Amino acid sequence: MMNQDNIKKGIMICGHGSRDKDAEREFGLVAAGLKKRFPSLPVEYGFLEFSAPNIHMGLNRLVEQGVKEIYAVPGMLFAATHAKNDIPSVLTTYEEKNKNLTVTYGRELGLQEDMITAFQARIYESLGLDPANPPESLYDTLLVVVGRGTSDTHANAEAAKLTRIVNENMGFGWADTVYSGVTYPSVGAGLDKLLKLGYKRVVIAPYFLFTGRLIKRIQGYVEKVAQENPSVEFIQTPYLSDHSKVIDAFENRVNEIMTGALAMQGETLMSSFKRRLAAGEVDVHHHHAEFTDPQDDTQGLSASDHAHDHEHSHSHDHSHGHEHSHSHDHSHGHEHSHSHDHSHSHEHSHSHGVYKHIGHPEGPRTMIGEGICCCFMGQFTEEILAEERDKIEADCNKTAFAHK
Repeated sequence: MMNQDNIKKGIMICGHGSRDKDAEREFGLVAAGLKKRFPSLPVEYGFLEFSAPNIHMGLNRLVEQGVKEIYAVPGMLFAATHAKNDIPSVLTTYEEKNKNLTVTYGRELGLQEDMITAFQARIYESLGLDPANPPESLYDTLLVVVGRGTSDTHANAEAAKLTRIVNENMGFGWADTVYSGVTYPSVGAGLDKLLKLGYKRVVIAPYFLFTGRLIKRIQGYVEKVAQENPSVEFIQTPYLSDHSKVIDAFENRVNEIMTGALAMQGETLMSSFKRRLAAGEVDVHHHHAEFTDPQDDTQGLSASDHAHDHEHSHSHDHSHGHEHSHSHDHSHGHEHSHSHDHSHSHEHSHSHGVYKHIGHPEGPRTMIGEGICCCFMGQFTEEILAEERDKIEADCNKTAFAHK
């Protein structure tokens, strides 16, 4: 039996991926930063979708270097569907096909003190203040934290918790959370309400690791709101990127695996996935890193936003042991029909995380026409689509502000 100390180990960072090439490059900076913290270990990274290398490619690179034990960490701020289901599915499949390989999956970045410190530093920097010598308070300023927004209630709640912590630490006059994804309030609708508080200085702070289409969409919303409110100073905070404290947070998650601390914390993301999988409770969003569904762009403009009458037929056969058949009939009302056969030991169904508040008047419907994720377009009723379409058609600017 091989001595555990002689087994070559390596680190794998698992990201979501983006159609934005700048986001790909920035993710690589994290891997480079983590490599400096673990100079004796190979460090690779990969994405679930849209980007290269995918997760399988990153894992292959580690194996090609002789690695037998992989420490995999999700490059995710919070644990939503991707961290809970999609990445564990890919890692488990890969491990099953490589019998002499052990993959241990760590925790999401979460609300570690290092992450909070990095976020606050970005905010102070945007205000022209020294994070090491901050003012006692910022009572004259409104803080608006922009979370990703998912169909996972707990992940959305973590973003709201972050807002409260940062507000208590920094002493803003008021602080609230808006979301760029599938929950509410949306960025545009939230800002519209919050400006009624009367603050003349507003900080917009996106809690995102990297750039991407969502970041650029947020910036576009803020610019439009600023044009409509010239008497208000809007300050846009940069995203986290490879801030040294972010690298610290990644290092912490790797060390949890290496020291055995992760195993002592009870149920992990991977053990939870396997338990729910055995109970038939898991719906994997995609078999990410094995194919790209061109109709699912969670980072930007979707085909459903640009066309009213189109039909799509997709067929995928993968060497990874998955067979996928997709049938899409997209009418003007965006009706979706999906049929999937996964010849995979996990028997996952293809699901888009149904969100029960999809029709909330201040939520995702306010982004119809603005590039909302195609995954959720199919959840809107024909009535909602017709109402929002009529609002946009009646607005000469044809922007999300028509939804007001």
